[in-house]
Amino acid sequence: MNQNVDWEEPFCGAGANCFRLGTDVEGNAYIAVTGREDHPLTDTREALAQLILDIKAGKADHLL
Repeated sequence: MNQNVDWEEPFCGAGANCFRLGTDVEGNAYIAVTGREDHPLTDTREALAQLILDIKAGKADHLL
């Protein structure tokens, strides 16, 4: 994994379940549970952005 990921501030659902988005210099996107940034999921930035938008819209509350 690329160790040069620029992580955004954590997003927390209901104050307990937090995750972070990040990107590297090559434009790869990452998502990780806060505190577990060493084991992120990776996909295209567009796919991860859509996932986050869906979560924030309440479409995936069961994941949090």
